[in-house]
Amino acid sequence: MASYTPLTAPVPTKAMPKGIPYIITNEAAERFSFYGMKGILIIFMTKYMLDANGAEDFMTADEAKANYHLFTTAVYFTPIFGAILADWFLGKYKTILGLSIVYCAGHLALAIDETRMGLAIGLGLIALGSGGIKPCVSAHVGDQFGKTNGHLLEKVFGWFYFSINLGAFASTLLTPWLLANYGPHVAFGIPGALMGLATIFFWMGRKVFIHIPPGGKAFIKESFSKEGLSSIGRLAIIYAFVAMFWALFDQTGSAWVLQADHANMDREFLGIEWLPSQIQSINPIMIMVFIPIFNGVKTIGWPGLYPLMNRVWTLTPLRKISLGFFITVPAFLIPSWIETQLAAGVTVNIGWQLFAYVVLTAAEVLVSITCLEFSYTQAPKKMKSLILACFLMSVAMGNLFVAIVNMFIQNPDGTSKLTGAEYYNFFALCMFITAVVFIPVAMAYKEKTYLQDEGEADDDGPPPPPKKATLLATETILDE
Repeated sequence: MASYTPLTAPVPTKAMPKGIPYIITNEAAERFSFYGMKGILIIFMTKYMLDANGAEDFMTADEAKANYHLFTTAVYFTPIFGAILADWFLGKYKTILGLSIVYCAGHLALAIDETRMGLAIGLGLIALGSGGIKPCVSAHVGDQFGKTNGHLLEKVFGWFYFSINLGAFASTLLTPWLLANYGPHVAFGIPGALMGLATIFFWMGRKVFIHIPPGGKAFIKESFSKEGLSSIGRLAIIYAFVAMFWALFDQTGSAWVLQADHANMDREFLGIEWLPSQIQSINPIMIMVFIPIFNGVKTIGWPGLYPLMNRVWTLTPLRKISLGFFITVPAFLIPSWIETQLAAGVTVNIGWQLFAYVVLTAAEVLVSITCLEFSYTQAPKKMKSLILACFLMSVAMGNLFVAIVNMFIQNPDGTSKLTGAEYYNFFALCMFITAVVFIPVAMAYKEKTYLQDEGEADDDGPPPPPKKATLLATETILDE
């Protein structure tokens, strides 16, 4: 029995919620575990996997890519079940804590078994645990805020994304090195240990978190209400377009890694001989650089790209996403050019692929961070996790598309129907068409914003609002 009474509503205060440091620390450790494990998957499947007798059991490139993206599909499909569990039955805190234990078990399976069976069990448990907590953690961040300090949401979601990428940067540098020098047991075991720490960090914040109770019947009523179904329907259209962005972006962990492993790729850059899986670390480090560049840094007087662009073109969330779509196209044409050079027997320096990462990361800031905040604010109060799960479903759909393409292009003899630059040009064309069609859809979208009601005043906050708090809702037709 708990020795404390959890707060069930945000308090009216202008201060940062006390539970935020625990959430940010938890997220950094959990993301280290996930991206560390995921970062070495493609190399493990093609160069390290064994059968039950200890003999080599490597996958072909197309087979490995298909399995990599099927796993990613599962990771981003299971959030819908985690969201229902949190919003209907258990609440976000209990759901996150329980599924984190399942998550840890998945890492353990990968660390002790190098066969296809160990891979299947480990990835299955990780997909259930990691996917199940994803919408709950993001929504749990937003739940800590009420209307009085709701203006801090943009800043906190920036920190949240920063912590994700700090963990991802450290792990994508370390785990490939661990795999190359100590093998799969250690390389998968270290991320598992970090997931254990992430679970402990989250548990430590239990007394200061805002524990929004599960909606129960009210969740079902709101979800199937005219307003709930309308919210899901409006956002589902947006997410269908966002899925294509993820189809391209998540290939940095599959096709781009295999490209970096090409015999004609010179991986020496800045005096360092990079491992193929380590190149992915440029993405999280560039995220940490781009966030202040886009949002601004008051201490040095930098207003930020967003405010500067706003002076000449009003940057609505959907306009940011649209701009990100178009930037994704050249980001995929760069590795297409690299493929043409590699096919001619020309040695290409890895710096060209790093440049492609920089361009793609700029697109990620515009699309992913914006979608994360936009999804939370557009979700009715009892449907926060569910709506964020729908957003994550766009990642699943994008990866499923890639998996199907890679299964379809496999020839019986192990060759591919889409080789070299053709492969990258196909996805770049898909992204360009998506970006063009998205423009009128964004223009027609109506925004409706919701934040949690507040409870009693905090000691350092303003006086409480009237007893019956009103729903913060604003409707805007995009004036494009």
